[in-house]
Amino acid sequence: MRNIAVFGAGYIGLVTGACLAELGHAVTVRDIQPERVEALRRGEVPIFEPGLGELLANNKERLRFTLDAREAIEHAEVAYICVDTPPTPSGDADLSRVWSVIQDLQGAPHLAAVVMKSTVPV
Repeated sequence: MRNIAVFGAGYIGLVTGACLAELGHAVTVRDIQPERVEALRRGEVPIFEPGLGELLANNKERLRFTLDAREAIEHAEVAYICVDTPPTPSGDADLSRVWSVIQDLQGAPHLAAVVMKSTVPV
């Protein structure tokens, strides 16, 4: 079992976190939207994805939801970056949220790997 941090509780992050918990990992999902985090803590599913509600319910002991980046990375060995990269007015990807998470990951005491799941230009 690994301790995993998932940054972003949208479609990609929430499904990723739920699936990792289903595999037996301890997962902390961090999001910046208080209403989304509170809904998830109450057991509500804020997005529609077939089977997601059941996955979240079946793994509630292995899933935590937080607004605090430090809490998410405190014990994390692996971090997944699953944040939005909306288009800028010029059509480029706005990577500010990705860079913000990268800043949050600095100094993580146990982090061995970072997985990028956000859509980014190559």
